[in-house]
Amino acid sequence: MASPSVSSVQKMFMYDVFLSFRGEDTRKTFVDHLYLALHQKGITTYKDEERMEKGERISDQLITAIEDSRFHIIVFSKNYASSSWCLDELVKIMECQKTVEQTAYPIFYDVEPTEIRNQSGVVGEAFAKHVEKEAAGRWRDALIEAAGLGGWELKNTLDGILMESSLTCRHEAKFIQQIVVEVSLKLHFFNSSIDERLVGMETRVKHVVSSLEIDSDDVRMIGIWGMGGSGKTTLARAVFDHISIWFEGKSFVENVREVSKGSLSGPKKLQKQVLRNVLNDQGIIVTSVYDGKHMMKKMMGSRKVLVVLDDVDDIGQLEALVGDAAWFKPGSRIIITTRDEQVLKAHRVNIIHDACLLSYKEAICLFSRCAFGREIPNHGYKELSRKVVHYAAGLPLTIKVLGSFLFDRTQGEWEDTIQRLKTIPLKETLEKLEISYNGLEDDQKEIFLDIACILKGTTKNRTIRILESCGFRAHIGLRVLEQKSLLTITKDKDVASHFYDDFERLLLHDHIVEMGMSIVRRVHPEEPNRHRRLWIKEEIEDILVNELGTESTRSIQLWNSDLHPAIIMKGLKKMKELRFLCVLPGRTWQVDEVNQHLPDALRSLSWLRYPFQSLPTTFQANKLVNLEMIRSKITELWEGGERKVLDKIRFLDLSHSKLRTFDIRMTPHLEELYLSECPDLLKLHMLGEYPKLKLIDLSGSVEVHKLHLGMTPHLEKLNLERCYKLLELHLTVECPNLKFLDLSYSQVNNLNLRMTPHLEKLKLSGCARLQEVHAPMGCLNNLFYLNLRGCSRFEDFSVDKRRQTTSTSILTATTVYECPLHPENNLPTFQLTCVYDETISSWCGNIENLFSSSLCACPKLESFFASICGLQHVRELNLESRRSRKVPKDICQLESLEKLSMRMDEIRHLPDDIYMLKHLKSLDLQYCGRLLQLPEDLGRLECLEELNLSNCSYLQDIPNSICNMKCLTLVQNNFFGAVFYALFYVVP
Repeated sequence: MASPSVSSVQKMFMYDVFLSFRGEDTRKTFVDHLYLALHQKGITTYKDEERMEKGERISDQLITAIEDSRFHIIVFSKNYASSSWCLDELVKIMECQKTVEQTAYPIFYDVEPTEIRNQSGVVGEAFAKHVEKEAAGRWRDALIEAAGLGGWELKNTLDGILMESSLTCRHEAKFIQQIVVEVSLKLHFFNSSIDERLVGMETRVKHVVSSLEIDSDDVRMIGIWGMGGSGKTTLARAVFDHISIWFEGKSFVENVREVSKGSLSGPKKLQKQVLRNVLNDQGIIVTSVYDGKHMMKKMMGSRKVLVVLDDVDDIGQLEALVGDAAWFKPGSRIIITTRDEQVLKAHRVNIIHDACLLSYKEAICLFSRCAFGREIPNHGYKELSRKVVHYAAGLPLTIKVLGSFLFDRTQGEWEDTIQRLKTIPLKETLEKLEISYNGLEDDQKEIFLDIACILKGTTKNRTIRILESCGFRAHIGLRVLEQKSLLTITKDKDVASHFYDDFERLLLHDHIVEMGMSIVRRVHPEEPNRHRRLWIKEEIEDILVNELGTESTRSIQLWNSDLHPAIIMKGLKKMKELRFLCVLPGRTWQVDEVNQHLPDALRSLSWLRYPFQSLPTTFQANKLVNLEMIRSKITELWEGGERKVLDKIRFLDLSHSKLRTFDIRMTPHLEELYLSECPDLLKLHMLGEYPKLKLIDLSGSVEVHKLHLGMTPHLEKLNLERCYKLLELHLTVECPNLKFLDLSYSQVNNLNLRMTPHLEKLKLSGCARLQEVHAPMGCLNNLFYLNLRGCSRFEDFSVDKRRQTTSTSILTATTVYECPLHPENNLPTFQLTCVYDETISSWCGNIENLFSSSLCACPKLESFFASICGLQHVRELNLESRRSRKVPKDICQLESLEKLSMRMDEIRHLPDDIYMLKHLKSLDLQYCGRLLQLPEDLGRLECLEELNLSNCSYLQDIPNSICNMKCLTLVQNNFFGAVFYALFYVVP
């Protein structure tokens, strides 16, 4: 069996403080006031008579209480030593004091420490009656030891001043306040370290505490957001325990959602709880929510408070409990945990922490503690533990439930449990997660179930297409699900830089998926043909083969099935309300063009490797909005060239198909057209007006020669990459919304950008025949990416603004060694990288100038650099050239240049006016191997910090002015050795 192992756990105490005192001296005065102050601060304090029960011997109870208290406060008064009871307490306290975990603190109320230590004065008189007793020695030792401890002395606090009674009481009050503060801090020292049992919590707590900035005087609200069971409450509680000592009032309100919705008086109860906790007044009454708001607004501002609202799911709950930051005293902090991010945003909570799931290492540690009582699995259970933790997928709730369930069970029982989880999800986890589902609107529930059962892992764009096809408001629906922690949307950075710059995927936690599937299946658990969604291959195949379909089914996804297409189509006949069908066959079929059938109710149809040459003639397609038949054998939409118009279709993807021609007039409301990699596609007919068309992708359709776009005023993306035979692109009218244009590797020889005034990305790489680009001033105001690689004179040429939100751009260019159109010209070759910051207008103006230079067959190096130097805010320039003997003369106009690197083998001299680069910090001349001389005025580069002359083997001299460079800290040179070192360090 997986038996537990013992691990050391820090001792937990019942009481924070034990009070030892002489009743007749201080019970009804000082000790009562001290006890009340400690209690009000939330410090659990033992004082006899408060916790005695009838019939118990007080001495036994006292001994237990002393042993179960972390701190012991001994109030030494005039008659303390006269009580054997008090002295026995003291002996026991001093015994406990010797442990690491317990500490005693004396208060010298109306006596001096020396009187306790020496049993002199009034203390000696009190102790005199015990001198002959057997315990006198032990008591004396205890008094001496206690007197030597650090504590508090009231007489020192009073500074020896004789006061009236009322003044003395007020001074005692300050004395008590000082004691309470110090005890609180000492307790905080023990409690501030994160509970070791909370795996992975320390880093998370520090991250949240850092964002709270408790030293700041503003009122700050932060949120902790995550799926059910992800540890939000645990994290909030750990943060609360860690920092609550620094606040004058505090309240941790659990289960806000449950209490608020449990009864009509729920919100009022919560308001009362917060007020009572923060103000430490149990007599507060709240008569209504409106009254509660008024009371909180009036009373909460008197104290710096810490309030945690756990499991909030409605903005109304926040309005009732923490309505406005103005309610609170500066320095107050409010922490809100929720599954719904929108609740936080609606309440203007700007700092939101994601409740991160556990890593594998953290998960295995937490599971081992629950299952074995140790940090790692027991021998023989490592692989079984790995399987359980893999199933839990980082969710703390599941890990703890399964760990506790498997505690002290046999390996056989473990294996049965793991196998059972594959078909029967953990009930406790599902119930916790389903709370988020229950908070959705009906249409949002349908969206969630479609995603959980069928569309999980799909790209966001495709999911939106399918959901919108089925009649749902997908954009807001997905956002709501994301905010309620039911799904996450991740961006694929590798794909984002290409045509699909918004490539994102929908991801769901495994238990969220289990919860969705469980909801669908539990309605008719033994009759899958009555389920609204079908996704299990074996069940779908059984229904199709035996024609058991019903009108209940709305969505089907059939993966990797070897069923014959004719059987699939025949089995669909009874599913008259089927709206979504996705078929991804496990093999390719050769079929006859007969007995085809598709339900007329279909709104979204996806069939990979569709084996027929056209859609079924019986298929009305009156409701079809989305059609995806990638890698299909389809050559035309309708058999015999029938011109059946698809009025509803908005999305069409026939990529990698056998399509020969396509007339877009058959789809008048089309928004997105994907015909990429169609090797037989000859022509796209686009005569007429297509006001809704936003995207055309013909990439890789190599036989397309011409494209006339027609009237497409809302076109946003046009991808003609690798249309190798494309000679002409005609833009009939202006395309004001076109942002992406890719003509890479096409045969176009001229391009007029006047028609595309809002272009953001332009890719013309590999357009070897491109000779002319018309770019009127202002037409590229929005351009942030340009690629001309392989266009005539340039082997590589690109301008990348990186982000639309910044002004930083990177220009890279590499000339070809030999101009393909003028091979007889002995042109200089060079390579450069230029980093610069430009305003939109100057950036675009210079890019328009660069077009003329880059596309000219044989430009002079100087004319190109004139364009480069027109960029006023160049920060970095890397220049490499093999043939050129001169540095471009305009380079010294780059006044903003900070870093200049040149690798030019043939140059002999630098420009004399290089000193004009006033902001230059780094000058790298390594590999300028034939450089003979540096300008005499080089020392006028006042900002220069680094100078690299490595491999400058022909350099004859270093100008004396270099000694004037106050900022120069790093000089690299291989040839001048000690002479150069001495020159550099001479101070003029």
